[in-house]
Amino acid sequence: MSIRKRTLFTMIGAAVLAAVSLPTSVAAFEPTKPIDFVIMAGKGGGADKMARLMQSIIEQEDLSARPVVPTNKPGGSGAEALVHLNGASDPDHTIMVTLNSFFTTPLRQPGLDVDIMEFAPVGRMAEDTFLLWVHKDEGVSSFDEFLAVAKERGDGWVMGGTGKNSEDNIITDFLNSNYGLSIKYIPYAGGGEVAKQLVGQQITSSVNNPSEALGFFESGDLIPLVAFTDERLPMFPDVPTLKESGGDFSYFMQRAVVGAPGMSDEAATYYSDLFTKVYESDAWQEYKSSKSLMGDFMAGDDLKAYWDTQRARHEDILKASGAIN
Repeated sequence: MSIRKRTLFTMIGAAVLAAVSLPTSVAAFEPTKPIDFVIMAGKGGGADKMARLMQSIIEQEDLSARPVVPTNKPGGSGAEALVHLNGASDPDHTIMVTLNSFFTTPLRQPGLDVDIMEFAPVGRMAEDTFLLWVHKDEGVSSFDEFLAVAKERGDGWVMGGTGKNSEDNIITDFLNSNYGLSIKYIPYAGGGEVAKQLVGQQITSSVNNPSEALGFFESGDLIPLVAFTDERLPMFPDVPTLKESGGDFSYFMQRAVVGAPGMSDEAATYYSDLFTKVYESDAWQEYKSSKSLMGDFMAGDDLKAYWDTQRARHEDILKASGAIN
């Protein structure tokens, strides 16, 4: 055999061997049917508005091969949504928008048998903020005035909030225990309903997120008295923080997307990439700025570490308030 032929056969053999030796690549995940997009709160609140905005961004920018379909499951302060996701028959097509009830509800209801660390960490889109709101006709224009009037009325002063032992309830408990108040707390299905109840003066205050009360603030019906943040919010530069008023407390709400337990790594990567694109869109950045949302995008192990920290913090808060032992 000539040297030329021997060299040719050697090259062919090497190419075949290389092809056989190469690992088979795993096909990237693509949804094959509509994606179940669960919202663990009622219609009209911050979580609902956020989810439907993200849905519209995905549709308008043609980011997903299949539609994302929002479904509200507010029952039991998010228990309905958590149980639905925990038992999802198709984890690769089931995702959820969360609130801090993602942390508190499994702690308060251990019988749900829900471990949040088993959920897929798709992406934290922001942290939402809280303000204390009153109706303009209350004649209250400062936090000190609020404290005086609320103390005088006792349980006749009523705070409306989203869910029982939820974020709003936690802030109400803090005010009661740290300022000698006896505010009565009434839970509603969503923040939108809470804002409407305050405008209708069926309740006397709320701690709505900015997005939930903004329209009524702009119309002049609601007045923000204090922000539960570390620094003043750019949208409300004249509203002091609780820390400025002498209180050592700030509180934020997770606005994240999680996947059902059992979601494949390929699907989790797909959804993290999808919501990274949503986060980077002009529409989301505008919404984030206009609604006083804070925080950067977070996913993967970083998001799981954040969950672990927040779960421990909320466990301490709930124990201090007597909500759990």
